[in-house]
Amino acid sequence: MILLAVLLPWLSFMLRGKILTGILCLLLQITLIGWIPASIWAVASLVDKRNKNRVKDLEKRYNQNHNF
Repeated sequence: MILLAVLLPWLSFMLRGKILTGILCLLLQITLIGWIPASIWAVASLVDKRNKNRVKDLEKRYNQNHNF
């Protein structure tokens, strides 16, 4: 998925259900100069989503183990 985010950042957003963000990213990616920021944006977004899911999972485990 990270390779997809680097090569086709707009598609990475679209596959995750962020349609408007994907369109904006595609407009940015159309310019050669905009390709690098679009790729960085897509990869950062992907990593952020994974981290948020990891934190949610840890919170759930913590709450299950520390029920009073």
